Amino acid sequence: MRIAMLGAGGVGGYFGAKLARAGEDVTFLARGAHLAAIRADGLHVCSATDGEWTVKVTALDDLTGQPPADVVFLSVKAYDTEAALERARPVVGPATMVISLQNGVQSFELIEQAFGKGHALGGVAYVFAVIDAPGRVSHHFLGRIAFGEMTGERSARVERLLATLTAAQIPAEIATDIRRVLWEKYLFICAQAGMSTLVRAPAGVLRAHEPTWAMYRALLEEGFAVAGAEGVELAPEIVETSMKAAAALGDAALSSMYHDLVNGRPLEVDALHGHLVRLGRRHGVPTPMAFAVWAALMPHARGSRG
Repeated sequence: MRIAMLGAGGVGGYFGAKLARAGEDVTFLARGAHLAAIRADGLHVCSATDGEWTVKVTALDDLTGQPPADVVFLSVKAYDTEAALERARPVVGPATMVISLQNGVQSFELIEQAFGKGHALGGVAYVFAVIDAPGRVSHHFLGRIAFGEMTGERSARVERLLATLTAAQIPAEIATDIRRVLWEKYLFICAQAGMSTLVRAPAGVLRAHEPTWAMYRALLEEGFAVAGAEGVELAPEIVETSMKAAAALGDAALSSMYHDLVNGRPLEVDALHGHLVRLGRRHGVPTPMAFAVWAALMPHARGSRG
């Protein structure tokens, strides 16, 4: 398949490198020192589960003049979504699939707004990988993708994509209710990313203090209530299931938002917690804990540029 990766960070870099290693035609949209390093020496992956390897790939800062892609993976941070979609326009042909591997639940609508109906797929990435130096991606754990048509159909195109991912040794599954899957991850990310960043502390510390742990649960409960108001049928036990997952996290577990904060990078807080607050207001669902996270972190939302 001809694949365009919008973003060569931890998520896009890891999955894109695996696809390229399997022989797929992968083009990365990247920038800055990371782009220069990939062009000079290839993209190097150091994985806790897959070992180390380097792939020589096409890396560009402008897709103008490139042929249409079979699939475009969107893996930039949520605050860059609309700009990245505009940069992808040259490679989105009539039959191009566009699938987001981002956090949050807004991307499907933004893809449709940019390119019209028929292009977007829902997608969820379960992976922890980061850029640890220009041209180098460090993969720590997980590495699975769930995706699907928002209608739940097992279409020919999602079957083809599943075969491509499987051949690249990427664990993947077609979700027949991808909207539910998106919201399940959204709830957990809002709680773990929000609390670890707000408190500036890992999971072990969050669990050790009853008020902090109670706020963690409250964020999940708010997300569950808003999901119901949005017509998303989550399992009744999703809050308990998520709390058990949080209890099983390693004591040192943080979040990408925490690392963005302490390194002076922009935050996804408006796309995550701010979006939840806005949906709550639309439906008359109170979201005081999400509002607290949003309000406290918004002064840092632009990172060192703020």
